[in-house]
Amino acid sequence: MPFPRYLLWIFLPSALLAQGAPEPASLSAPPVEELIRQALHASPMLRAGAEAAGADAETALAAGALPDPMVEVMLQNVGFPDYTVGEEEMSMLGVEVRQGLPYPGKRKAEREVGGARVATALERWERARRRAALEVRRAHAELYALDREREILLDSRDLIDLAGVVAASRYGTGEADAGAVLRAQLKGDQLAIRLDDLAALRAALVAELNALRGLSAETPLGPVGDLPDYAPPERDAIVTGSPEVAVARTLLRSAELALDVARLAARPDFFVGAGMASRGGFDGVATLRFGVELPLWSKSKQAPLARAAERELEAARQELAQAELEAAQRAGALTARRQAATRQIERIREAILPRTSETIASARTAYISGRGDFPAMLDALDLWLESRIALARRESERLAAEAELMYLAGADPAISEGAPHENR
Repeated sequence: MPFPRYLLWIFLPSALLAQGAPEPASLSAPPVEELIRQALHASPMLRAGAEAAGADAETALAAGALPDPMVEVMLQNVGFPDYTVGEEEMSMLGVEVRQGLPYPGKRKAEREVGGARVATALERWERARRRAALEVRRAHAELYALDREREILLDSRDLIDLAGVVAASRYGTGEADAGAVLRAQLKGDQLAIRLDDLAALRAALVAELNALRGLSAETPLGPVGDLPDYAPPERDAIVTGSPEVAVARTLLRSAELALDVARLAARPDFFVGAGMASRGGFDGVATLRFGVELPLWSKSKQAPLARAAERELEAARQELAQAELEAAQRAGALTARRQAATRQIERIREAILPRTSETIASARTAYISGRGDFPAMLDALDLWLESRIALARRESERLAAEAELMYLAGADPAISEGAPHENR
């Protein structure tokens, strides 16, 4: 019995237009901002960065401290080996305390260097926080593309199954050869392979996202819903707000202060001392000392270190300039990528999707009327599927570009909601 053609008119349109829920619905993934907050709170990497910044802050407290005093016990014994304290006026036993005093300005310069190191550590920690937010947004955008592709492929499964039934029916009545049946079966096999690949990719992305949130790799995550929409930051804000530029600025400041310390190292340090000695039955002796360190070998010691500091300062200047150039280059590339994705999204929505829908409708009509062949209908189905998958991928690419632009500009709203450095 031939397959009733009128059923094709009923089932094919519904299969094409289905928005699909072939499997039981699961809870959707949390909003990306919530995922970012979880990562900022629980990420071991960020906690390690916070501890490292705290360690630098503790170290900075010791910068510029006075050197530890020295206590000396002195025995002056006239008539050695006999012990003559109390018998000989020049013999005495006493205690003396000595304190080193750095040249004026050295301690302040060292404290400033310590403060600059803390600033660098905090900027690096902030960069790590922004990087974590960026990675969450990238994974979220990629999951969106994978989930949409899976949904689209599952939507097509009913159509492929129905096409196989039609091909088998026509083959059974002699209206078609076995090639159509094999083609339908092969299409189903390819769909199963693609779904398996998507499942593997999704599992890897979920494990990556869970690691960022401090969770086990097996923690489930529901499908990603609609993507958020953000206005891209201005290009100038990207260059000035780049975390790499911010770190380079603090390193430059550290290098400037380190040069001050290196130059001050050629200045002499001082020491003072005071002591009391007992001469037994004779009057006690008080001692006061003042000394100056003579930098006689500064040309071979301090001068090379100062020249090295000058070179390090120039290197820091060049690294800052390079960071600014790279930020500007990345801003331009990301802006172009976002604009291209936006144009492609518009083109797919306004032109490609309607045309692929018309193409498959035409192929369906031709196949039903006997004027078209089965491979042509499957080819039209491929165009219909790929255009929708391409739309999801372009949307994901645009959001990934926007996320990196926010990372560069420091404009991520999930980051701005976080606590300031002083409270962490």
